[in-house]
Amino acid sequence: MFLQVASPFPKNGFGLTFVSPSIARRATPEQLEHDSLIMDQSRRALFDQTETLIHHSQEHNQQKSELPPLVNAIKISVEKNATPFHFPGHKRGVAAPSSLVDIISIAPFLYDATELPELDKFGYPTGPLLDAQNQAAELFGATETWFLVCGTTCGILAAIMSACSPGDTLILARNSHVSATSAMVLCGAIPRYIVPEHNLEWDIAGGVTPSQVKMAIQESEKEGKRAAAVFVTSPTYNGVCSNLSEISQICHFHGIPLIVDEAHGAHFKFHPNMPKTALSQGADLVIQSTHKVLCSFSQSSMLHLSGNRIDRDRVHKCLQSLQTTSPNWLLLASLDATRDELSKNPNTLFNEVMELVQEVKEVIIHIPGISLLDLSSFSNNFSSIDPLRMTIGTQQLGLSGFQAYDILSTSHGIEPELIGTKSFTLAVSLGTTKEHSKRLVKGLKYLSTNFLREIKMKRKIIDDNGIEGVPFGEVYMTCTPREAFFARKKIVIFEESIGEVCGEFICPFPPGIPVLIPGEVITKRAVDYLIQVRDQGAFLKGAADPLLASVVVCDF
Repeated sequence: MFLQVASPFPKNGFGLTFVSPSIARRATPEQLEHDSLIMDQSRRALFDQTETLIHHSQEHNQQKSELPPLVNAIKISVEKNATPFHFPGHKRGVAAPSSLVDIISIAPFLYDATELPELDKFGYPTGPLLDAQNQAAELFGATETWFLVCGTTCGILAAIMSACSPGDTLILARNSHVSATSAMVLCGAIPRYIVPEHNLEWDIAGGVTPSQVKMAIQESEKEGKRAAAVFVTSPTYNGVCSNLSEISQICHFHGIPLIVDEAHGAHFKFHPNMPKTALSQGADLVIQSTHKVLCSFSQSSMLHLSGNRIDRDRVHKCLQSLQTTSPNWLLLASLDATRDELSKNPNTLFNEVMELVQEVKEVIIHIPGISLLDLSSFSNNFSSIDPLRMTIGTQQLGLSGFQAYDILSTSHGIEPELIGTKSFTLAVSLGTTKEHSKRLVKGLKYLSTNFLREIKMKRKIIDDNGIEGVPFGEVYMTCTPREAFFARKKIVIFEESIGEVCGEFICPFPPGIPVLIPGEVITKRAVDYLIQVRDQGAFLKGAADPLLASVVVCDF
């Protein structure tokens, strides 16, 4: 009658979890009543056993009154032991899928509920969610903070939509995340692109410079097209930080708000040797992926507003349109819990991992054939680089980043965050251990021992597996991304598409930076680059034909 799975807490003597009455077979009313009683007892027992997940965090024990607002709220919600005639359908884990319970236990399902009174209203918070967001704003130095459960992508969409109306000009780097282009499709903004500096040896782009932003603003004004906003990604996926202090001063002098995609820099505030935060440098809207280097669940992020250059109510309305109306409270609580941990040790929490990463770098730079990306790979226009982001060059080994990844993953169980044509990038965080670093060093030494070869070309390294050229140069737009998105389409052979107007995103992923976007004229440079990265094994997101035998173009 019951679907039985092993209890995640066998030491407590409760050996079975009753997941669902009626899943195994139909039951009589008497059996159902009996099942219900047992299930209530089961759920209560499981709650008692999982209380430590809330009460204890690592080595310290918190009192109930000291719990973060949202963590305390989901705890109270489960303690009520109410009969759940509400969503979701698993009913606090009673009907949780056994295959998943076997892996993660029933505990996460206990805390997965709808917008109950003791929790809050996601779109209109007045209780614990509002308290949690206010405390986050105070910690990060924002005027107001919103919790996001649809990732930083959602925050970028909302930020650009809140600043730009149809026909407005948005100044942004050509290597911005694909979500920035999606935002322009939604709001009808017209892009004015800044082409970032690109290091050929690494095939990696840097950030944008203050002089580039100033020139883009002035050119827009000469054309009678005042920019509605400037959108900057800092740090980049590889950790390169732009001089946001100067950029914000330039923007504000012209009365233009600055939006910063700080997805990879949510941790900057919490160690004196980290780069400066976007908020501290004058940014008006900042979107952070709290889950990337900090400790919240994947898909959870924060959007921070500073000052009044961007309408707060419009930001809120955009978020209401874009975010789910059925939030996962575990995601929200993980943001609150992360904020709580950071607030207790704001200046010392990263001490250990900062020491660890410095030790690892000292070893890596002495491994023959292995190189480490730093600011010397770019001009002197960039202020800093994230110390917790390590990009490892494989050019001198005769390996592409994809080949090096395959070897490290197969032979040493190492999984990098980002794979490039000539490098791979490692994300270090609070969860990185000495054992992780030892395995990494061992893997890199293995690559050095087995693949090192002499490279004769000193200034520009291009081997059989390398890529010559950059993915984009001058950008030629014949229509806006929105117009191209909704235009009639046709399919053509990719190699024969030069001169056509692209009708889709073609985006090596990660990092999620489009090489071609809707409305852009397809160039030989882009075609050659995409064919090469495809042949190296890159996954091309957005393309209707990911093998690039064909491409979708506009049929004007």
